[in-house]
Amino acid sequence: MTCTIIVGGNFGDEGKGKIVSHVAHQDCPTIITRGGVGPNAGHTVMVGEKKFGVRMCPSGFVYPDARLMIGTGVLVDPRVLKQEIDVLGVKGRIFLDNRCAIIEESHIQEDKTNTHLSKKVGSTGTGCGPANRDRAMRVAKLARDIPELNEYLVDVPREVNTALDKGENVVIEGTQGFGISLYFGSYPYVTSKDTCAAQMAADNGVGPTRVDDVIVVFKAFPTRVGEGPFSTEMTSKLAHEIGIQEFGTVTGRERRIGNWDSEMARYAAMVNGCTQAAITGIDHVDPTCFGATEFSQLSKTAKDFLKQAEEDIGAPITLISTGPELSQIIDIRAEYE
Repeated sequence: MTCTIIVGGNFGDEGKGKIVSHVAHQDCPTIITRGGVGPNAGHTVMVGEKKFGVRMCPSGFVYPDARLMIGTGVLVDPRVLKQEIDVLGVKGRIFLDNRCAIIEESHIQEDKTNTHLSKKVGSTGTGCGPANRDRAMRVAKLARDIPELNEYLVDVPREVNTALDKGENVVIEGTQGFGISLYFGSYPYVTSKDTCAAQMAADNGVGPTRVDDVIVVFKAFPTRVGEGPFSTEMTSKLAHEIGIQEFGTVTGRERRIGNWDSEMARYAAMVNGCTQAAITGIDHVDPTCFGATEFSQLSKTAKDFLKQAEEDIGAPITLISTGPELSQIIDIRAEYE
């Protein structure tokens, strides 16, 4: 039995979706459940030539033998959820907690038209901030109030804890990243709730004593979408020169690119209780590493970067992504068991 939480250590877009999918295929969990804010977070998963962008469903959907769940603390937009269920073909294996709060059209309109949210903070416009406010005010509708969601409703904490009691593996996936946590991020340029591992456990009704591993995902070159401080940011011109140009999964906005931030990595690892780390984008550190699947295939430049990053994080780097496709990864977790 293992309960593994996977969260982001930068500003989101760290490549958590790929890490979740890889871990799922290797560890064979019976449940993959997500915490986090709601459909304002997008995860991109590539399997072969197919590219999937998901906002409501857990990104571990590509592992076919797990039941997929959306935790109690997550905001649900029924329209986005139903569209993804149809597109991804996951009906019959995806469920959400009956207490999830609902994003209504009025929340989306307010998010898009509120000057503070749309202009200063750089909100995604998906209605999450206003919906979380209504939940705090105890006026939000819950999933159990929406008839068309009835077939998907379960008690997620009971399902997850029962699986753990049976000795099954569970993966809890986070959304966004440490740098935009409502509590620990660069306020006010943050999302509308905490994004750390403890929050992901709480979102799914999992007590801290039941968590075995916390994998924090860091990008070799961190990125940020929207407004807010970014101490290691490079110019767009320089980013393009070194071959990095990315766009947000939800908003389509070009991501700002930065250099490795050792101080942020150390602090994020501390607050999340990181037991092991994943590094994505090592092929941007040295393009010769693209597609590598063994640690021995990495160059000295890449290995030196990883050694320094591991010292900064204070936990072993056990997963190294060498490209966007699911198979382009180095997994050395067994060396630390």
